[in-house]
Amino acid sequence: MNTDSTVVNLGRHLLAEFYDCNPNILNNLQRVEEAMNGAAVACGATIVDTKFHHFSPYGVSGAVIIAESHLAIHTWPEYGYAAVDLFTCGTSCDPKLAYEYLQEKFCSGSAYFSELKRGLINLTTQKMIESPFQLEAQMSTTTAEPHIIGSQHQPQPQEV
Repeated sequence: MNTDSTVVNLGRHLLAEFYDCNPNILNNLQRVEEAMNGAAVACGATIVDTKFHHFSPYGVSGAVIIAESHLAIHTWPEYGYAAVDLFTCGTSCDPKLAYEYLQEKFCSGSAYFSELKRGLINLTTQKMIESPFQLEAQMSTTTAEPHIIGSQHQPQPQEV
């Protein structure tokens, strides 16, 4: 991690994994869209537009375009799993608040995220630093040991 106070990042990008989620929520386009819009509001973002799609037989993908960047999701209801990107720029939003909101809305039994610093810039020179993003943090919000989920015996989501 860079500790130089003249170097800042333009954006924060959380890559989130949600496990053991309610499959009927993850398969419901309206509920996923409402959760993602709610997450945008919860983290302090300004919603510009949204686009979501339901796949057959199940699964939802979508994006919420925010003035500060975007929130995106793809769900695998048959595994109780959702992959989510929470990318915010500036200081007015906290993507961790969106993460916490979604964990609750999806009834997630366990969740993980990695936080990346994107777009490093030197404030003194006003020049971009050409380097890969910096891993700022990784976190698990589960107390259970990692385990295999989504077996053939897991109930399939209901079409709604």
